[in-house]
Amino acid sequence: MYNGKKIVVVLPAYNAALTLENTYQEIPFNIVDEVILVDDFSKDGTLDLGKKLGIKHIIHHEENKGYGGNQKTCYRKALELSADIVVMLHPDYQYTPLLIPAMVSIIGSGLYPVVFGSRILGKGALTGGMPKYKYFANRFLTLIQNILMNQKLTEYHTGYRAYSAEVLKKIKFELNSDDFIFDNEMIAQLFYHGFKIAEITCPTKYFEKASSITLRRSLKYGFGVLGVSLLYFLTKTGIYKWRLLVN
Repeated sequence: MYNGKKIVVVLPAYNAALTLENTYQEIPFNIVDEVILVDDFSKDGTLDLGKKLGIKHIIHHEENKGYGGNQKTCYRKALELSADIVVMLHPDYQYTPLLIPAMVSIIGSGLYPVVFGSRILGKGALTGGMPKYKYFANRFLTLIQNILMNQKLTEYHTGYRAYSAEVLKKIKFELNSDDFIFDNEMIAQLFYHGFKIAEITCPTKYFEKASSITLRRSLKYGFGVLGVSLLYFLTKTGIYKWRLLVN
């Protein structure tokens, strides 16, 4: 609990057996009430390890539903458990769970309804080993997105996010893609509905066991991100009505 608010951490997992334990052990259970592990039909021992660690709420997909599909399950279950604040944390150990208290306090104190852990704010990305091509691609996409969406985020592509339950109930995340573009569609929905996003500096760790996507998937993601931002711009200017925003 934090200020009487129930804190739920969701772990959208796919082949995370090598990093799940390190991630789970760093979660600050002095304020976190529940942890939800959603295993998206992993091919390693993620599911068995989750049970061994004693995670109470484990959901196993009988088929791979994709990154976005995994998060949908996470948020549905968190709301079912009457969460007040939901923290989405990748179990690949690139992001430290030690920042959860800081993220929760911002929401729990009523300052912002959404908090992102930014690898770009400060020098956490490159010092943490982010490949330079990923860093510059991140910066380029973020620049274009900020222009099209009239915002000033330092990063749109972090996998470390915290939401108030009111936010998740307001936006229609169920309409979003089941693929990696899900996160950016959520950002578009957040801004369209007037929710403000706070950012905190987040150190990150790039190492062999951490998850990554192929160059082909990265290119698909990049073009998808630009498409989301363009649809947001067209909807805000009244040229087009994007169903994810106006439905």
